[in-house]
Amino acid sequence: MPSLIAVVLTYNEEKHIQGCLQTLQFADDRLVFDSFSTDDTVARSTAMGVQVVQHKFDDYASQRNAALEAVKDKYDWVLFVDADERVTPALAEEVRRVIELPENVAWGIPRHNYLFRKLTLGAGWYPDYQTRLLRVDRVHYDESRKVHELVICDGPSGQLQNHFIHYNYCTLDQFMQKQRQYSSYDARILADQGIHPKPQNYILQPLRQFRWRYVELGGYKEGWHGLRLSLLMAYYEFVKYLKLRQFSRT
Repeated sequence: MPSLIAVVLTYNEEKHIQGCLQTLQFADDRLVFDSFSTDDTVARSTAMGVQVVQHKFDDYASQRNAALEAVKDKYDWVLFVDADERVTPALAEEVRRVIELPENVAWGIPRHNYLFRKLTLGAGWYPDYQTRLLRVDRVHYDESRKVHELVICDGPSGQLQNHFIHYNYCTLDQFMQKQRQYSSYDARILADQGIHPKPQNYILQPLRQFRWRYVELGGYKEGWHGLRLSLLMAYYEFVKYLKLRQFSRT
């Protein structure tokens, strides 16, 4: 039977880590790959008998590659799980089943995202597939993608039916803080590609984003919740292009 390790990347995740690790007991082993947390993440993990490896964080892609390197000689498959995610019993059963199939080297897993404590199926937040179940020796992450990681697969991939539960942003402040971080990453990627913002981008890109999420991706079906998310993501586009202008001048 193929071996499976569940890996959780962490930095100051004391609020989430125990709940996450409890849902990963179906795996043959569990590993917390920590970025030198300053809270009780490490202590709470080791108290549950889970191994912790600490590794300096540069970006998400290189961190996941480092985790793959750490487990590649011991396990056949790795399941990457974020600390604010939970694996349901149905997903755990499906994971154990598909790793015995010979065809695919990676599997995408859909997520049920809870934003501001509400399950969100519209505005582009579902199915939100995450390629997280990986044959250790057949994949790596593209390190030119610092955020929204891209998995490079040496073979075919598939999609699972059962979901992660993702307890995403609980407060507006948390949402905005993370989006500021992501907008800087995305603006830097555009700048590195030699893209320069045009005056119309500051208006048209946010409008396109709003229409896409609110109309085409069904944000309107979520009521005020969907409207707020669509507006927030439109604002994200505006901020991204402002940062692109700054990067283009340097």
